[in-house]
Amino acid sequence: MKINNLIIYILSILSLLTFGGCDEEFLEFYPEDKITSANFPKNEDDIKLQLNGVYALLRENSIYNEGFFGFGVLDGATPNAFNWGNTPIAKAGNGQLSSSDDQIVTFRWTRSYAIIFRANNLLRSLEEIELSDDIKLKYVGEGHFLRGLAYSILADSYGGVPLVQGALTTEEARTIGRASLEETWGQAISDYNIAIENLDVDAPEVGRATKGAALAMKMRAYLYQNKYQEILPIISEIDALNKYSLYSSYEGLFKPENENNSEVIFDVQYIPGENSQGSLHDQFCGTGTGSWTRGSRYVPTDDLVNAYEMIDGSAADPNDPYTGKDPRMEFTIVVPGSYILGYQFPNYIYPGGAFNHPGNRLKHLSSRKYRIGTEAELPPSGQSYLNNIIIRYADVLLAKAEAIIETDGNIDEAINIINRIRTERDDVKITSIGLGLSKIEAREILRRERRVEFALEGLYWSDIRRWGIGKDIYPVEVKDHNGDVIETKFPSGYLEFYDLLPIPDSEISLNKNLVQNPGW
Repeated sequence: MKINNLIIYILSILSLLTFGGCDEEFLEFYPEDKITSANFPKNEDDIKLQLNGVYALLRENSIYNEGFFGFGVLDGATPNAFNWGNTPIAKAGNGQLSSSDDQIVTFRWTRSYAIIFRANNLLRSLEEIELSDDIKLKYVGEGHFLRGLAYSILADSYGGVPLVQGALTTEEARTIGRASLEETWGQAISDYNIAIENLDVDAPEVGRATKGAALAMKMRAYLYQNKYQEILPIISEIDALNKYSLYSSYEGLFKPENENNSEVIFDVQYIPGENSQGSLHDQFCGTGTGSWTRGSRYVPTDDLVNAYEMIDGSAADPNDPYTGKDPRMEFTIVVPGSYILGYQFPNYIYPGGAFNHPGNRLKHLSSRKYRIGTEAELPPSGQSYLNNIIIRYADVLLAKAEAIIETDGNIDEAINIINRIRTERDDVKITSIGLGLSKIEAREILRRERRVEFALEGLYWSDIRRWGIGKDIYPVEVKDHNGDVIETKFPSGYLEFYDLLPIPDSEISLNKNLVQNPGW
């Protein structure tokens, strides 16, 4: 008999609670070498174990690891990057996705609900043990923050989904229906509000949630709904914390020695080691070494290269699209003629340039952002120890500029904010944008700025959908180093029902109340 994927996580929790005792005290024997409802949780150490179990799921490759809101994999579903394999991410970017696919379709659903069920279990445990109010409220805040992350991912990906705030019976899990999109976002906002109320400005340990992280994710939740009036007051609260600023080096943002810098508001932590403490980012998005076990599966496209402006504001030379560009381009992309220390392989298309997985036909561009050191310094395959930045202060600034533009505010103020991104870092100095622009002109500039600032960080997929611009930017041709077309993304034009992922077939087959999204 099949079991609903949601139920798997419920049963794993209920398994802790099924040890039954008898009325006679002498028969109430509890094993001391196993976790049961009789011996767990007992104290703060146990609560912290539960909390760590929720945080651990953020590293699942369908949540944040590999790019589903961070890193570069999800950019493979946009014009920013090309995926040479026939994976669901590639299908999401070229109009071939199916409701029976795994990864971004099925795994994102099940992993998000795993976070929700673990967070619910944590919150329930906090009601059952003795802790000081101050300590307990901090854990309550983190539990709601993590649950808010999961509901935000579900709302952005699928629309309205079932809302679960406690344990479900098997029958309830098989019959629970979908909430509306508004209700699902509302649940995420509610969780963030509780987190904001209870979390401190600084975390007790690096990598744990803070008041600023909860405010920033609440800001993003409103941004992804295009609720611009709600955004500006939240940004004022973030700035009032007096904690975050643009980091001095765009390139340095993504170096291990600069992790948890002043620009990082929330990230997923990784450490060196061979016991799954690292991520698969180097294997899927990092610059290759020629081995089949490592290399760029997801690589930047010429379309992304063309999005970068010339430093001095002049028109780019179509015969030389790489020289004189916005410095963020070469901090993000390995372009022809660039050099990566330590690469000595004979089959480069360009000496010292991109060197992708042998199976990837796109060989003249590769990923540089989030790359660790030289070839000799690369970690073992699948063990990248670079943290995955989920949200940073540049996101706050550009959200503020966007909100000002879309609420008919002072356009010059919005442009000045954008110019901060273009001029304040030591290694990024681009010609400032002039003032006196129209709303439409400012909107176009803002959208281009978000695209290049967050390129290969996994945000463009959500931006395309919330802006409703798929029909305007597709079809997009992906060409190799010879100018031959490798793939055309959405060759017949964008399919608007792709603005939402399909509910997984495996879930609908077990719960007929999960009505499929239109078009799938």
